[in-house]
Amino acid sequence: MTHATATWPDPRYGPKMTINKAVIPAAGLGTRFLPATKATPKEMLPIVDKPAIQYVVEEAVRAGLEDVLLITGRSKRTLADHFDAVPELEAALEAKGDTGRLAKVRESTDLGHVHFVRQGQPKGLGHAVLQAKHHVGSEPFAVLLGDDLIDERDELLSTMLELQERTGGSVIALLEVPPSQISMYGCAAVEPFAEAADQDQVRITALVEKPDADEAPSNLAIIGRYVLSPAVFEILERTEPGRGGEIQLTDALATLAELPAEQGGGVYGVVFRGRRYDTGDRLDYLKAVVQIASDRPDLGPDFREWLAGYVGNQA
Repeated sequence: MTHATATWPDPRYGPKMTINKAVIPAAGLGTRFLPATKATPKEMLPIVDKPAIQYVVEEAVRAGLEDVLLITGRSKRTLADHFDAVPELEAALEAKGDTGRLAKVRESTDLGHVHFVRQGQPKGLGHAVLQAKHHVGSEPFAVLLGDDLIDERDELLSTMLELQERTGGSVIALLEVPPSQISMYGCAAVEPFAEAADQDQVRITALVEKPDADEAPSNLAIIGRYVLSPAVFEILERTEPGRGGEIQLTDALATLAELPAEQGGGVYGVVFRGRRYDTGDRLDYLKAVVQIASDRPDLGPDFREWLAGYVGNQA
């Protein structure tokens, strides 16, 4: 691995800043959901009555990250349209006195400052994150992947932001998974550290992308939330394509874990024990829709009653 030589934080930028930027990679082709994603980005597939991407942006904004950059690709214009105002629709709803739906339409427009940049060629998650370099600059920032939805009742991102500001390194979200499933994820080797607020905060000593079960250093899988030192950009620029011929963010984080703090190094983890909804494939997407709909106060009681009867009749 190539180590960075710059000193971090860069003294030109003064003291450490409060984090306020989020990056959401959204350039994938969504091939698992074809033909639905032939003309519709997978990020716009609805989870009940909101597109998946809106849940992720809402999570970022709740954590105080109101400057949101979406990394998109071709055929993703509807993402920008969704977060833009629609004067004709708003005027029609207002004329009908439909204030409830009008408020829902305006929710996505008023969420925060949403920006867009194209990835160009799909060269992996690390390459997608690298496209945010000029927007992020010298500040720490969060990365949220759209395939992972975190229940708003459970704390994760705010805990990660606090840990990053306390340690000055990078922070990743971890989830305990059955050992047989670890080959589907990036995997972390961890150890305790003195400054941890609790046992679910750990120091990362090594990272491996999708290891075989018998070679995995733990059953702690990396899930789609990161809070990164801007030093990651220099590492990504030097990172060679890895697994699948793509530039892997996991490889760059493995390099950061080996660097001293003055070079932007140090990687920490937060083990998440709350509710997470995986929308990465069709079956998990359907599970997420059912779980979220079941918990909705406006839909849940009737939906759960119907679902129980339907499942009972199928037994």
